[in-house]
Amino acid sequence: MTVTGTDIVELDRIAVYEALRVVELAQDEDWERDTPCAGWDLRRLVAHMAAQHHGFAAAARGAGGDRAYWQEPQDMGDPARTHRAAATAVLAAFAEPGATEREFALPELGASFPGGTAIGFHFIDYVVHAWDVAAALGVTVDLSKDVLDITLVVARLVPTDPAGRGPGFAFAPPLDVPPGTDPLDETLRLLGRTPEQWPAKSR
Repeated sequence: MTVTGTDIVELDRIAVYEALRVVELAQDEDWERDTPCAGWDLRRLVAHMAAQHHGFAAAARGAGGDRAYWQEPQDMGDPARTHRAAATAVLAAFAEPGATEREFALPELGASFPGGTAIGFHFIDYVVHAWDVAAALGVTVDLSKDVLDITLVVARLVPTDPAGRGPGFAFAPPLDVPPGTDPLDETLRLLGRTPEQWPAKSR
């Protein structure tokens, strides 16, 4: 999954910062809210996000094959703080010189990938997870049209093989895309989300 002519590290940073922004909006009473990730409340979703950050940071430094780095944090008493620390770690790892040229071992996908491709996986994951959090909180994501256009390009490259979609995988099976769908909603539908079931409401 490679999108030529783009700075994937910068795009990923934008997505991660947007996810940070919306997670920081959550109040104490929000952590048990349902999310677009079936069966996960907001606390569990943010635990997953933190685990993925730590796992990808380890992968960027050659240790992604150790599944210990991909475990969800045990202490989720302060989800926003835990998520912030994990995001800081992954952004630092991706910013290291040569990160895009390294091989990232991603055990959940059962393979290693060139760094640029792996960071592309992380990028689209965090655009979608930023939306997941925002949808759970009833707010909207704030990403530019340029970023969302590239997100859609990447989403169209995600394999649709049913063997890799559904429960236990990053994305559900793709949904039909009605004509005239905007880039964010098309991305979400291609990755199995149902944006129309999560109308953003102001808090």
